[in-house]
Amino acid sequence: MATAELSPSPSVHRVTSLVDATNEQLLVAVGRGDQEAFARLHDQVSPQVLGVALRVLRDHALAEEVTQEVLVEVWRKADRFDPDRGSASGWITTLTHRRAVDRVRSEQASRDRDDRISRRDEVRAFDSVADEVETSLDHWQVRQALASLTERQREAIELAYFSGHTYRDVAAVLDIPEGTAKSRLRDGLLRLRGALEDLV
Repeated sequence: MATAELSPSPSVHRVTSLVDATNEQLLVAVGRGDQEAFARLHDQVSPQVLGVALRVLRDHALAEEVTQEVLVEVWRKADRFDPDRGSASGWITTLTHRRAVDRVRSEQASRDRDDRISRRDEVRAFDSVADEVETSLDHWQVRQALASLTERQREAIELAYFSGHTYRDVAAVLDIPEGTAKSRLRDGLLRLRGALEDLV
């Protein structure tokens, strides 16, 4: 395919060449590092790039971001364009579509990640409240059950299970025989279990 003369030349001739150049010719020149050709190509294809991005993204701000990213990519990759294999418009549209789809996937992944974090926090908050309620209920039930014991049974159990004493310690603290301490603890625990079962 014949290309317009875009190599260094007198300024008047160069401007005329750029104005008359096709997008394919401009893109080939951009591939050689021609900044003026890129400026001209930028003005020519920006609306098309924005339109493609907007159709995929359906968000004007994101589409504008993708447009800028695509035009930078055009500048960087223009040397890969082969006019014998397709049009400049097709090549740029392909770049735009790929970039826009990547952005859609990235945005969706970000939303999914935020949703997972939000749901996890909600579950944690619910679990925390449930644990607190269960613990409070357990404490209330134990207090109610303890109230059903005799004073001596309650005293022995509180020493053994809430203060961490052995049955020998309980006997010493209460100044009773060890066998009596064991009996109070055994009888108290049986009664406590029955009281807790009645409360459930």
